[in-house]
Amino acid sequence: MKRDDIISVLGPVDDAVIADIASTGATIEELREAFAWVGADEALVNEGRPLPSARVATLIGLLEPPDDDL
Repeated sequence: MKRDDIISVLGPVDDAVIADIASTGATIEELREAFAWVGADEALVNEGRPLPSARVATLIGLLEPPDDDL
């Protein structure tokens, strides 16, 4: 996946995030799925969607904001 592909899904993001996402070897479809899960995980579960694949779960981890509980 290329930089422009990632930006087309996420909008402007940091170069480090782009590099991390590109290094996963994910497809643009997997990135779109991960982005959807980050924005509406409960809604997708309620629709009966299967849980994300391992690669999509990795992308979700990269896209989720850090916990501020520390």
